[in-house]
Amino acid sequence: METLFPPLDPEIRRQVDSIPALVDQVLPIPKRFRSGLSRDVAELSRLLTSGRGERNDSYLNEAPLLSAYLRYFLPWNVYRLARLFPSLSLPLSAGDALTDLGSGPLTLPIALWISRPDLRQLPLEFRCLDRSGPALEAGKKIFAALTGSNTAANTGCPWTIKTIRASLGEPVRFSKAKLLTAVNLFNELFWKLPGVSALSSFAEKQARILSSLTLESGSILALEPGVPRCGEFISLLRASLSAKGRLPLAPCPHAGPCPLPGIPAAASRSEKADTKWCHFAFTTTDAPAALHRLSEEARIPKERAVLSFLLAGPVNAAAASAPEPVHSDSLPVRVISDPFPLTGTLYGRYGCSARGLVLVSGKRGGVETLESGTQVTLTATTPEKRDGKSGALVLGLSATL
Repeated sequence: METLFPPLDPEIRRQVDSIPALVDQVLPIPKRFRSGLSRDVAELSRLLTSGRGERNDSYLNEAPLLSAYLRYFLPWNVYRLARLFPSLSLPLSAGDALTDLGSGPLTLPIALWISRPDLRQLPLEFRCLDRSGPALEAGKKIFAALTGSNTAANTGCPWTIKTIRASLGEPVRFSKAKLLTAVNLFNELFWKLPGVSALSSFAEKQARILSSLTLESGSILALEPGVPRCGEFISLLRASLSAKGRLPLAPCPHAGPCPLPGIPAAASRSEKADTKWCHFAFTTTDAPAALHRLSEEARIPKERAVLSFLLAGPVNAAAASAPEPVHSDSLPVRVISDPFPLTGTLYGRYGCSARGLVLVSGKRGGVETLESGTQVTLTATTPEKRDGKSGALVLGLSATL
């Protein structure tokens, strides 16, 4: 078994824990304003969720909202990425360039530096694009303090940080990247789109843009909040990139059609729609204590982190056009859902496989061991069994799991 979200290494956890204090050290706020921080965090959280229609495009240029973002959303996003990055294959070499779209306060470079010490000695160039100049400048200061470097002079750290104030789709004048990343970017653009057709067209357009900015030998990472609409977008983006020969490297255990495409955006709230979308959840017990305290003060506690993501690989036109062989034995399955009771003493979790949607069934203890994001190899029984509710292929756990 392997998991996408292993517990934080002690040294990585120490650095993740240091981020809230580091932000305060680099960008202190007057004591008289600190009492309103939890209120600002709660307001920004509302603007990013239920109040999306009220949010303007330049919200990170407003000092109270930027301060709230730096002290709440930046550390939480660094934590989420630090839990994921150690498990991802990121074959980077000296001299490679990375382009980070919607970089904000350099969340991705900060998280990558913390969670991938194997990359710290490589001379890498980061192009960090965002429409908020204040967010980019704040991120440069935090990254410099974290790494002990001088980002203005590009000294003290092998990584070169270039910040570019621009919006997605604007002309760029730099070479293609070995790794292109977009974290929590697209949901700010597609949320108001009506229906599946509009979202599909949007995903296809973004796939073209992302591919145009990435070397054929490079990879693309897109990560969004783990809600149904975002899961649907990630599935559509996966299909569009696959059509261009960029097959999924993670989290998918196969390159076939996505069996968890999410729910139609046009579905009525009154309908009991099937809500199987690709997303992963993990507990946040090892997140910074100071961050948990601020979450409690803002009345938005986080017991779990949830996300949807896609890592698409280099262009491989032949692989994209050829059907992937499916074997009935040794079927890799990526566990997606939380555990739920079945009949009798059995429990189940939904998963993704080359055979489509899978229902992993077994004793409660074994099923709970398979945390969200775990990949396990299972074998179908003869004759095959299908779940009456979902139509998923039922695969049983061995007694050892």
